[in-house]
Amino acid sequence: MNGDKLREAIMKVALGYTVGEVTEEYGVENGQLRLLKRKETRKDVPPDLKAVKLLSEETDYSSMTDEELEREKRRLLQKLSEEKEDTSD
Repeated sequence: MNGDKLREAIMKVALGYTVGEVTEEYGVENGQLRLLKRKETRKDVPPDLKAVKLLSEETDYSSMTDEELEREKRRLLQKLSEEKEDTSD
């Protein structure tokens, strides 16, 4: 896994996500296997604070100016907004 894919995976965990799950129950009817029940559910996986901390440790915020911090804040808020939109689709 390259660095970008790893960072994207950590970002997904940091923001939380929704996962679809399908459960199917089969039975034998007239000598043939047949689908009896199918249940589709969606699970919300909450944001993980350890992943958030890991992402925040990538940047040395202590050496940034107020203007740089403000730009970084806007960038992160934009990224969060985009990620939330992507996971709600």
